[in-house]
Amino acid sequence: MSATKKTAAKAESVPAPDWAAHTEQQVLDAALSIVGEEGWTPRLAILAGQAVGLSAGETQLLLPNGPADLAALLSRRHDTAALATLSAVEAGTLKIRERIARAVAARIDAACVDEAAVRRLAGLLALPQHAPLGLRLTWESADKLWRWAGDTATDENHYSKRLLLGGILAGALAVRLTSGREASVDFTTRRIENVMAFEKWKATTKLKPSELLNAAAGALGRMRYGAS
Repeated sequence: MSATKKTAAKAESVPAPDWAAHTEQQVLDAALSIVGEEGWTPRLAILAGQAVGLSAGETQLLLPNGPADLAALLSRRHDTAALATLSAVEAGTLKIRERIARAVAARIDAACVDEAAVRRLAGLLALPQHAPLGLRLTWESADKLWRWAGDTATDENHYSKRLLLGGILAGALAVRLTSGREASVDFTTRRIENVMAFEKWKATTKLKPSELLNAAAGALGRMRYGAS
């Protein structure tokens, strides 16, 4: 086979860019430009799709759950941005509470780049039918941040850590949107102290996995809704 044919064959073997993933990001960008006025409505995805040249049918094929799919794309974009920021941090040189404080701050800062959209999204996720989506996305974020922090737990600690960090993330974002970054950092610091106290208590208390998860869920509720 000639060099030219070998080059052509090699080029043909290289997979084409992921059209769906690329187009999803284009639609998300378009949605972010109009969500402040439109809100996270069923029509948002259709309008954003039209803005990048998609028909309503094509948009529905790409994003069958409309605004919920856009919400997931945005959350994962913020996760990626947070991890990019954290990549410059040597996690192993920090105490665990410092790692979590850095991780939460990076994730909240990433979200607030799109603050107007995130404010409207909070309203969407507050609706009962979207509560499972909010919990799933918060869990995903917590999982990624714990993995960056070096967590390798596979027992019940895997779940309790993510439940607790999810509560911190949700609360810190709410504080950031209402009271600013400094208040959010202070909130995070206090809640991490709560978690460290919980971990110390857990180490001296023998609980079955199911009992541990119940205790973790109760602590999460107190952190998010209880007195500061």
